[in-house]
Amino acid sequence: MAEKRALRATLRPKRQLTLPREVCEALGIQPGDVLDLEMEDSRLIAVPRKVRALEALRAIQEAFQRAGITEEELWDAGRRVRERLVRERYGLKG
Repeated sequence: MAEKRALRATLRPKRQLTLPREVCEALGIQPGDVLDLEMEDSRLIAVPRKVRALEALRAIQEAFQRAGITEEELWDAGRRVRERLVRERYGLKG
């Protein structure tokens, strides 16, 4: 289980929250990064958006593996779709 540590942050008058440096470093976030916020009972959970994106990518990769589709097959299918769309929309060869 992950280590729990008590850290403190103060909500400012304009509802801004400054995260302690060690929290930012542990999460790998920097100023300008977007966090998804969830409320669970009386708890606030902040998850960096890039973490969510990487989790989604892993889930997609696992789904392709379970389906037996290789990355090369996926790229080939994407090329075929792109070529068809170019032909249909612009009358050009893809």
